[in-house]
Amino acid sequence: MRLSGVADLPLHEGHVPQWLMKKMKFLSSSIVKVMVEELGVLEVLRRLADPYWFQAFGCVLGFDWHSSGLTTVVTGALREAVRLETHGIGVVGGKSIMALRVPEMIKQMNLEDDLKSKLIRISKLSAKVDNAVLQDGYNIYHHVIVFTEKGNWTVIQQGMNLENKYARRYHWFGENVSSFVEEPHSGIAGDRKEEMVLNMVSKKSSEARKASVDLASEKPSRLARLVNLTLNKQETLTRWIEREEETVKIPAYLCMPLKINWNALKKAYDLKPSNYEELIQIEGMGPATLRALALISTLIYGVEIDWRDPVKFTFAHGGKDGVPYPVSRKRMEESIKFLT
Repeated sequence: MRLSGVADLPLHEGHVPQWLMKKMKFLSSSIVKVMVEELGVLEVLRRLADPYWFQAFGCVLGFDWHSSGLTTVVTGALREAVRLETHGIGVVGGKSIMALRVPEMIKQMNLEDDLKSKLIRISKLSAKVDNAVLQDGYNIYHHVIVFTEKGNWTVIQQGMNLENKYARRYHWFGENVSSFVEEPHSGIAGDRKEEMVLNMVSKKSSEARKASVDLASEKPSRLARLVNLTLNKQETLTRWIEREEETVKIPAYLCMPLKINWNALKKAYDLKPSNYEELIQIEGMGPATLRALALISTLIYGVEIDWRDPVKFTFAHGGKDGVPYPVSRKRMEESIKFLT
């Protein structure tokens, strides 16, 4: 699978003026219409899956170049302005409740049942990967899927880090998908690079994913013993290197989660998933439980885990806040008129 990119953005306060939002909708509709006519729907999805192009698109619409709100406002404008019937592209989802309603929205659309099932699966799985498989400290709160009647798709979703007040945006492009759980990033952009990230989508973590699947097929009672063994090993290590003049602590990223979903592990034992993708789709298999399996894999069996944050690049673009200069209503109206 290919995750086209990630963007880190600071949380900004304030709202988009109604007059600006109205023109953003008109302008986004016009731009997408021209792009579909000139480039085709697949190329539109490809560009929306590029975090740099998406950021620049938001700037063209008049939004801040460096704000988490760009994601929600731009996708909101697209959702209200772009239609499957007129543009050949559908957009569903949004922030908070709207994100949770994606399956319901898809079911209500005039699509083939097989396509509905496919899109719902993609929506759920992509959100699970960015929330639980790549544990970078950003919790998904915004989720949008853009698609065509032929089944092409792009996912744009955003997570929030409550500690540093930053948001991180994730882009997925369906045409590059070969696996949802290995090396999903083809282009990543962001302002922050976290120190230690449980990167279970990395190729370097492939053996840890396999070990996690094997462990999930074990009896929960055996897993409980392995969890205790892991905790005991950490405690023994701490005592062994502890000196009177200093206190040595196990790094937080290596600490076993306190809340493990044993019901989910019981389901995994009954279902016997054949691969990691099947494992993460088991109900209740959340970040803490997947992390516990990963830690047992590395601390007990010595399997390698990639702890590197996959963010690689930073933005440098230049809205409603007057940066780099105030929005010109006249220029926006001229652009809309030209494109329509």
